[in-house]
Amino acid sequence: MSWILLIVVILVIIFLVVTIVHMYNQLVNLRNRVKNSFAQIDVQLKRRNDLIPNLVETVKGYAGHEKGVLEEVTKARGNVINASGVKETSQADNQLTGALKSLFAVAENYPDLKANSNFQQLQSELSDTENKISYARQFYNDTVLMYNNKCQQFPSSMLAKLFGFKEEDFFEAGEESREVPKVEF
Repeated sequence: MSWILLIVVILVIIFLVVTIVHMYNQLVNLRNRVKNSFAQIDVQLKRRNDLIPNLVETVKGYAGHEKGVLEEVTKARGNVINASGVKETSQADNQLTGALKSLFAVAENYPDLKANSNFQQLQSELSDTENKISYARQFYNDTVLMYNNKCQQFPSSMLAKLFGFKEEDFFEAGEESREVPKVEF
């Protein structure tokens, strides 16, 4: 009888160890997926940042006196390049998105610029990149949700605290993007 009890205790201990190792590996996997998905946002932001100088130069040729808008775009681009961390990158990205909207609004006043093939190509590439950024943000936030859930749910939450797994921040839209746009005819 004592041998049976000893075997049961050993099996329970083995089961607990396997379960703990599995939960730990899931936490590591999810944390790495969060890092990877943020890196994918970074790749798309870099692509957009590389397109912006060409766009600004094209617009300068047609609308050089719109210096304030061009400087705002350039400054916002610099902020994205120098941002670190999710919150800072998110804020800088929102600032750049607003500046690009202003730039495209200025471009509406210049029919020759709108018809320029370089401008059209750059605008198309930026639009495509914006879609990729949007998808990458969504994927990042979905991954953060899974990771944060794992860090908060019992029993993995105990393991997360024990090994120092911290919740991650979501990539959030800025206040200006939440405002309802004004449409005037």
